[in-house]
Amino acid sequence: MATRQKLMRAVRVFEFGGPEVLKLQSDIAVPIPKDHQVLIKVHACGVNPVETYIRSGTYSKKPLLPYTPGSDVAGVIEAVGDNASAFKKGDRVFTSSTISGGYAEYALAADHTVYKLPEKLDFKQGAAIGIPYFTACRALIHSARVKAGESVLVHGASGGVGLAACQIARAYGLKVLGTAGTEEGQKIVLQNGAHEVFNHREVNYIDKIKKYVGEKGIDVIIEMLANVNLSKDLSLLSHGGRVVGNRGTIEINPRDTMAKESSIIGVTLFSSTKEEFQQYAAALQAGMEIGWLKPVIGSQYPLEKVAEAHKDIIHGSGATGKMILLL
Repeated sequence: MATRQKLMRAVRVFEFGGPEVLKLQSDIAVPIPKDHQVLIKVHACGVNPVETYIRSGTYSKKPLLPYTPGSDVAGVIEAVGDNASAFKKGDRVFTSSTISGGYAEYALAADHTVYKLPEKLDFKQGAAIGIPYFTACRALIHSARVKAGESVLVHGASGGVGLAACQIARAYGLKVLGTAGTEEGQKIVLQNGAHEVFNHREVNYIDKIKKYVGEKGIDVIIEMLANVNLSKDLSLLSHGGRVVGNRGTIEINPRDTMAKESSIIGVTLFSSTKEEFQQYAAALQAGMEIGWLKPVIGSQYPLEKVAEAHKDIIHGSGATGKMILLL
């Protein structure tokens, strides 16, 4: 007698467009892990802005339709393929890169992108590590090449990537400044590694930062909204300072980079090599063991409300913590 294929609920996208193209289906076949793959029973999945760009069709890399969005999941190993010997059924894990898509009850991942989740972190926190922490690691360590003793300003520090950057920068011995737009956001930024926080909704907040840092300026600025801030950022930098991150278009005067010999550096996590991912993973695993890596969870949605989550992550006001889908 033929065994029936196990079915699961998963979000599918059949055409690029607005949040309404996210369709929850309950008759999707549970994938089977092949060589060097594992199958994860998903407990929570992180929602990232990049997933909304991919869904809308505006992102540079488009998946083949139909597809299931989502890369950051945490859960329990359900099955392992041949040669995926680092894991066994029942292991608590998280991943930053699924093969089959994370907005689903089960997700397939290559074993080298999967990491053990310590008992001290719950599944929601596990789902908040992936893209935010690996991106923050790449921005600080690879792109900005930060050194202990330097200063860093994290714009939009109350979101998933911002809080990750604050925690990592503090652990690496940097002087950490952050900006946030709400009182709650500012409080959370201070609780997660920042020495000082500024309200970026105040008209004169740049002057306040200048006064705080003095003539030397800031060594590194991690930018979530360069299309708004970049020109001001250049005036804040120290000699040899660097701005990391970009988004959209803005007019700047390139002369502002000359006297200080400052740099504007693009960053994309997806350019990382396998070895670089392993390097970031080692730093992050240490952070989990020691206790400085503590993801802050923001809005939580059931899988049925995925379209709402996609609207809120782009149009919500003042993100605090990481947005999560619960399964």
